[in-house]
Amino acid sequence: MQISSINDVKIYNLSHGKSLPEWLSDRRKRQLQKKDVDLQRRIELIQDFEMPTLCTSIKVSRDGQFILATGTYKPRIRCYDTYQLSLKFERCLDSDVVAFDMLSDDYSKLVFLHCDRYVEFHSQHGQYYKTRIPKFGRDFSYHHPSCDLYFVGMSSEVYRLNLEQGRFLNSLQTDAVEINVCDFNSVHHLFAAGTSDGKVECWDPRVRNRVGILDCALSSFTDRTEVQSLPSISALKFNGSLTMGIGTSTGQVMLYDLRSSCPLLVKDHLYNLPITSLNFQNHMDLVLSSDSKIIKIWNKDTVSLFLNFRHFLIFLPCFLQTNGMIFTANEDTRMNTFYIPALGPAPRWCSFLDNLTEELEESPEITVYDDYKFVTRKDLENLGLSHLVGSTLLRAYMHGFFMDIRLYHKVKTMANPFAYEEYRKDKIHQKIEDSRARRVHVNKLPKVNKELALKLMEERNEDAEMASQTKKEKTMPSILGDDRFKRMFENPDYQVDEQSEEFRLLNPIVSKAGQKRKKKLRQLVVAKDIEEPEGQVSSEEESSDDDKSWLEEVRKQRRLLRQEDKHCRRQERKEIEGNAGFQPQFYQIKCGEEFRSFNEMAHKQKIQKASLEDRLKLEEQDGLSVADTAVGSKQITFTLKKSDKQMKQQQAEHEHNKERKKLRRSAGQLKSVRGKGWGERGHC
Repeated sequence: MQISSINDVKIYNLSHGKSLPEWLSDRRKRQLQKKDVDLQRRIELIQDFEMPTLCTSIKVSRDGQFILATGTYKPRIRCYDTYQLSLKFERCLDSDVVAFDMLSDDYSKLVFLHCDRYVEFHSQHGQYYKTRIPKFGRDFSYHHPSCDLYFVGMSSEVYRLNLEQGRFLNSLQTDAVEINVCDFNSVHHLFAAGTSDGKVECWDPRVRNRVGILDCALSSFTDRTEVQSLPSISALKFNGSLTMGIGTSTGQVMLYDLRSSCPLLVKDHLYNLPITSLNFQNHMDLVLSSDSKIIKIWNKDTVSLFLNFRHFLIFLPCFLQTNGMIFTANEDTRMNTFYIPALGPAPRWCSFLDNLTEELEESPEITVYDDYKFVTRKDLENLGLSHLVGSTLLRAYMHGFFMDIRLYHKVKTMANPFAYEEYRKDKIHQKIEDSRARRVHVNKLPKVNKELALKLMEERNEDAEMASQTKKEKTMPSILGDDRFKRMFENPDYQVDEQSEEFRLLNPIVSKAGQKRKKKLRQLVVAKDIEEPEGQVSSEEESSDDDKSWLEEVRKQRRLLRQEDKHCRRQERKEIEGNAGFQPQFYQIKCGEEFRSFNEMAHKQKIQKASLEDRLKLEEQDGLSVADTAVGSKQITFTLKKSDKQMKQQQAEHEHNKERKKLRRSAGQLKSVRGKGWGERGHC
């Protein structure tokens, strides 16, 4: 049993206790129940009060003797006899149950609405009759005077099935697209249906005429509530002849007086989850509302919270009107049972709870499967028990195994026999450190973030000096003496990286902020009435200069970061090329573009930056000539102009060549003359 106290109201969880693994045999479970003291002390109010997988809904008969619950998988219904505190019968069904109800005071007449549009009737011996409705149903209600069943669901019609005649009657046509819930008033038998568009339509079953429409969607919008979508009606319950409670899909509960179209009050669950059930407890003027996370019990006049307790995925709780017992159907094999003495006494079939709860004290929460230890494959390798995988000593579960806790402690002691000695040394060292902490502290720098600690110490000393000069009694506490920031100077993971980009960009701002802070502290010492001398720079001008200086520093740091980034990229590129070998890079020319030389692009970009006049002069001086090639691109040729010295040398060489040519010509003429003379002389 688990005991908790909320708002000075005690809640006894009777279903809480040590559970046994499902893989154990029945014989092993009986042995443990005989030997284990914790299992013997566990309160099992009703034997086998659970489902194989989960429970979807739970109800108590009007005579209080039988508890019926539906669950899955397989779809089934279980009936428990409270006089015998045990399971009376269990019946399996063809499909999941959406809603069910007891038409009699006991379990002899049952009606089930299935998820496949079937309506099934059961008697004491079992299934009696089965029929089908035209559309999928979501809820139904029984009108006792006329023996009519009203079914609502994914349709605008309300289907009526008369059980006395055994046939369907004319349907009630509503203005809604879908209807979620419905209910009959037990006093004047007014039929109300909650629609998906946030309206409640009321009908008189005697004349089959609609009495009125109540728009609840606009009433759920209040100053404190945040509604993101159109709320629909998810719960509906009458209390007496004039009060009606409505729950919306956005988590609001509204109480209405049938004589007014405005709600008396609006209660928000603050979880933005649909309200699953509503109930009233008249002898204490309480409203019990629940969604899938929490059950809230509050006063219907003052909206003050009486009690609330959270649970895991509650489907449908069952409240007993005059007793303090609450049953919840939730996503678990167990159906939870809560006993709240403040709401009322225990039922007659478990009246011993009143005497038992007075003697019980609060006990700590017990973990699941205390006799077994969960280990992973890595733990088994460290313990040297990998060879036990597949044996009966290990039971596979999720990503690991369950093993006996005694075997685990024994093997761990053998694997590490000096574990206790190490634990003892650690405890002694911890006590010594605690005793040292009580001594007088010396200003000793920590191992981590020494510069930050030194800065904080200096600021602390300056603050103390300024406080003494300004006659202040108290100073702000330092971070070094705060236990919340203790690990920042002990754990190396919190070391400030001064080479990081964030630090280098923020450091100028932080340093300037520290300087401004020091100036403000110094100004507190100076008298306020002293005027600034002429020619002195005002504080506003200084602040503007400071802003400019740290802005320049930030820009400088950004430029350095960009250069370092480029350098790192170049180094990485060189390493990749060196490891993978040099490979030529290929570039793809897009459609509609012309190929241009890569070496020429840089030169053209420089020329484009110059003005038009400069570009024309350069083209004239260079003697550029543009011609089309066969490929389709442009080809540019140019000739370099020579200097004056080169021109003079070229002219001198040209004249020298002319003179040599003349000399050669003259020499050739002399030779021809001499040849002629020699011929004549020889001839003579």
